Amino acid sequence: MLLAIPDVLSAEEVREFRRALDAAEWVDGRATAGSQSAEVKHNLQLPESSPVARRLGDLVLDALGRSELFISAALPNRIFPPLFNKYEGGGAFGAHLDNAIRAVRGTPVRIRTDLSATLFLSDPDSYEGGELVIETGFGVQEVKLPAGHLVLYPSTSIHYVAPVTSGARVSSFFWMQSMVRNTDDRTILFDLDQSIQALTGERGGNDEVVLTLSGVYQNLLRRVAET
Repeated sequence: MLLAIPDVLSAEEVREFRRALDAAEWVDGRATAGSQSAEVKHNLQLPESSPVARRLGDLVLDALGRSELFISAALPNRIFPPLFNKYEGGGAFGAHLDNAIRAVRGTPVRIRTDLSATLFLSDPDSYEGGELVIETGFGVQEVKLPAGHLVLYPSTSIHYVAPVTSGARVSSFFWMQSMVRNTDDRTILFDLDQSIQALTGERGGNDEVVLTLSGVYQNLLRRVAET
């Protein structure tokens, strides 16, 4: 499932992020790439140890916790500390697959990457190119969202970032381990949850059908969730 999630960050939050990021010191993005992806990765990145990256990453996590749509779709168990990158001057990231396991630097924590996310921090009119291109079961999808919006997609997808031919594309990116490992199970639960929310809006939370479906959702989640 590929899902665009709007307004994870407000316009004011985006401006705050950009002020901090524009003043930060960037390094070659290949420093954090695996052996395969380093060959096709041409961008800049904030070091994982950067105080700016850590502060803004915590703000991203706070914002994700407020997004009901994100929680419903991802059912996150663990989220890798958000990273930040910049593409400019022809920078691109060729076709690659995300590593199955990501280690959190300086800790014993290992995260299975079930889902990948990109949080856009640049106005799409401010740069040319830079589309996130994702291969899905329904064909190739090009994603270029407004600043503050996020795209969530399976980490098993082959994807790439098209060259940025003018301006700069700034974003946050990260991975997460879901409580529900199987993509199909996660999609079914998401569809059911969204239907329950829509029905609740029409009938109210005490409606008998809403209560029954809510019980079905919770019992399904109980059967398949890993914590």
